[in-house]
Amino acid sequence: MHERCRTLTFDSVTDKINPGAAAYHYEQLAKILEGKIRSGELPAGTRLPGEMVLSQEYGVGSNTVRRALEILRDRDLVVTVRARGSFVAEQPPAAAPEGD
Repeated sequence: MHERCRTLTFDSVTDKINPGAAAYHYEQLAKILEGKIRSGELPAGTRLPGEMVLSQEYGVGSNTVRRALEILRDRDLVVTVRARGSFVAEQPPAAAPEGD
């Protein structure tokens, strides 16, 4: 997976965290990143930016980014390799139906 991976860079973030929404910021960030993975905007093997970059790009704290990545790992969408970073899983599982 890592030999052919590329690092994702954000030139401009189009999806924003809504501070007034009922959902926690980490849930919103996880949903944004999951959407990018499922749409193919973030293909399998792509290395995600580090916590600091994601934190700055989305205007959230590093703990928020960590919790969002934890959600994505729990959903088998992202794999984190110590000292290497987080990568989009080779074969993300099918999306759960809405409401689950």
